[in-house]
Amino acid sequence: MDNQELLKIAVKAADDKRAEDILALNMQGISLIADYFIICHGNSDKQVQAIAREMKEKAQENGYDVKRIEGFDEARWILIDLGDVVAHVFHREERSYYNLERLWGDAPLEDVLSEINS
Repeated sequence: MDNQELLKIAVKAADDKRAEDILALNMQGISLIADYFIICHGNSDKQVQAIAREMKEKAQENGYDVKRIEGFDEARWILIDLGDVVAHVFHREERSYYNLERLWGDAPLEDVLSEINS
């Protein structure tokens, strides 16, 4: 299994829990941390936790290790480390405050959503 497949699994899991404004950034050659970043948000603590939980469960069901989850209890910014894919699940206000899209603005977008919704 490859990173592209893991990326699709995680994005679909977020989409299934109605995450908003899902972005997948190709970080290859930009960051040593991961090959892909997923950025999305939910509108309540419960939704943010549900998105993170679904991403974790779907990754594990497909044989991927979840290295670490940070921020789950606070549900303001949950980071899910899936190895070469790192997901950032924000609460709406936190996302606009941290604005990771601008910070990593030189990273190309991956059009994963259209693939999984077709």
